[in-house]
Amino acid sequence: MKSSENFDELLKALGVNAMLRKVAVAAASKPHVEIRQNGEHFYIKTSTTVRTTEINFLIGEEFYEETVDGRKCKSLATWETENKIFCKQTVLSGNGPKTFWSRELRGDEVILVFGADDVVCTRIYVRA
Repeated sequence: MKSSENFDELLKALGVNAMLRKVAVAAASKPHVEIRQNGEHFYIKTSTTVRTTEINFLIGEEFYEETVDGRKCKSLATWETENKIFCKQTVLSGNGPKTFWSRELRGDEVILVFGADDVVCTRIYVRA
């Protein structure tokens, strides 16, 4: 990962306690991210020392995933631009901030943006 801005603030906005935030920030500092695309179908796997998440989705079709803080949600990913996917997440039960993510390919970089209400976290990954 090249850079990360506001990850701790994002976790705070999601209601993650201070101890878990420290663990998450440390573990997420060197993630392994695998992205595969076949037409409109995407597979994204993110692995850290603490947690591994995988999502499979088709652009324009709802799918189920978990928010950064582990809440189950229904998501819908759409093309925002030719190289950028925007995904709105709707939590299935309980309360919490409105969340979203986007991923944009810029040359050898992938820019990942997470949002929780008005808190935005930007993480930039470089292709290996």
